[in-house]
Amino acid sequence: MAFAKEKGATPAQISLAWMLHKKNFIVPIPGSRKIERIKEHLDAADVELTDEEFERIEAELAKIELHGNRTDEDIAKLRYLD
Repeated sequence: MAFAKEKGATPAQISLAWMLHKKNFIVPIPGSRKIERIKEHLDAADVELTDEEFERIEAELAKIELHGNRTDEDIAKLRYLD
């Protein structure tokens, strides 16, 4: 949240800006029930991350320990169980 505050953005906007910066073919589709959230998401297009800021976010995300199945192979196995 501190990084979002530094950028004058919301955490949701930073998340969307990060996804947009990650790959040029990624199109995030955030879900929203309220018009103010839709406006917030649209404003994320105006949040520009430098390469250094992007790498800072990536470095912090890399520190998070993930639990559970996250690979394509694991997902494929689950489909065959149905």
